[in-house]
Amino acid sequence: MIFPMNLTKEFELEPGESVLREARKHWLLFAMELLPYAIIAIIPLVLPRLLLLAPPLAPYAGAIDYREPLARAALGVWWLATWTAAWGAYTRYYLNVWVVTNKRIVAVTQHGYFDRQVSSVLLNRVQDVTTAVAGVLPSLLHIGNISVQSAGAVDEFHMNGIGEPESMRDLILAEVGADSKNPVI
Repeated sequence: MIFPMNLTKEFELEPGESVLREARKHWLLFAMELLPYAIIAIIPLVLPRLLLLAPPLAPYAGAIDYREPLARAALGVWWLATWTAAWGAYTRYYLNVWVVTNKRIVAVTQHGYFDRQVSSVLLNRVQDVTTAVAGVLPSLLHIGNISVQSAGAVDEFHMNGIGEPESMRDLILAEVGADSKNPVI
């Protein structure tokens, strides 16, 4: 992790509760999410050469001169907008997390810069845990989706693109089994 997340700021652990595992989207999916931003950042630098390839647009290639102050300002605004969008993608990647404790599952979902949702389900309410790994590359890299259905809940907990979803499922089911052997009095 680049910056350690302090989970106690998002939710408080109960007495005797401990964090077993955190899960985020797989880093490769995040890198693929950043690829369009890298391409967008490079477009102004290759645009003059691309214009030369199209004969009707070739005269405009000389009009783009990044030594001019206005062109530099436009390039700066372009890169600032691209950087801001890429930073938003990183923020969503880093702050969207699933936390499995010995008593519950907590899903922290970041929708925007100032829009966060924290949901939890007690392990004794979990009825079904489903994993899905589809495709050659996800199968080779062990990237998949996991869904947890709880008793009485209309919505399921979903986490898409996590690494090792089967081990997460096994951990949750083991904790559900351990929790059912130790009922709350």
